[in-house]
Amino acid sequence: MADQLDLNLLRVFDALLVEGSVTAASERLHLSIPATSRALGRLRRAMGDPILVRAGRGMTPTPFALRTAPRVRSLLDEASALITADRELDVEALERTFTIRINDGVAATLSAAAVQAAAAAAPRVVLRFVPEGAESAEALRDGSVDLDVGAGDASSPDIRTAPLYRERIVGIVRAGSPLGRHRRPTLAQLCRHPHVSASRRGRTRGPLDDALTAAGLRRRVVAVVPDFASAALLVASSDIVGLVPQRLAERYHRTLGLRWFPIAADLPEVEIRLRWHSRLDADPAQRWLRDTVTAASAASGTIS
Repeated sequence: MADQLDLNLLRVFDALLVEGSVTAASERLHLSIPATSRALGRLRRAMGDPILVRAGRGMTPTPFALRTAPRVRSLLDEASALITADRELDVEALERTFTIRINDGVAATLSAAAVQAAAAAAPRVVLRFVPEGAESAEALRDGSVDLDVGAGDASSPDIRTAPLYRERIVGIVRAGSPLGRHRRPTLAQLCRHPHVSASRRGRTRGPLDDALTAAGLRRRVVAVVPDFASAALLVASSDIVGLVPQRLAERYHRTLGLRWFPIAADLPEVEIRLRWHSRLDADPAQRWLRDTVTAASAASGTIS
């Protein structure tokens, strides 16, 4: 029955879904294994579902549990915000996992700085980065994603947004490539070399192709990879031309043996933004997370 559920049981449910075992959940909750097992029994009776079932040597959540988990996480977040809104946050004692959905081009430069900053201030915090997918706001609404970092604006009134920085796309080639001798290759020179397209949707065309078409030119794409990091690695070991965010090129060109250069076309800049659900505005831990990511973004944009 629904009236058998309380906040403590919902915390047990959340821990069981995160950890996937009674033993690990008990450690996370600082409860004994028998107490956690009894709580699982209460959950099963109240929800009318096994929640976790045996799968080989481990346990796996049921379809009902997987569907319910984001809603439970959302309720726990709202309860936490209600209780802690006016309290000062003890960051050093904060024990929490934050899920950040992030664009791969941004992750290449921002994730390391964010992890370092978070670990220095809050050693018990875990930053869980997940890749972009459908970019649906539902993941922000149901609590399965705490923060979205990437291109795009607010999609609805309940989604908050804040700018991080503006990014432009540049060209990269391996340091020994003949094209690397040019500080700013012309579009015609670009088209004399094969290209790799970085697209998780498998696309071969982008804004550069529109500029080339307007100039009566066409490039030859010989490979499509799902992310910018893969494109950079491919370029580093071939005479292929790649397009990547400038921050990524500035940060890793020496490590990977690359040369980067501006594109001789008026390509649109991309605005990278934070997005989160409005219910998290007042939560001190969530505010700390946003401030930490914002500060890490500023630090990761400073190239020595």
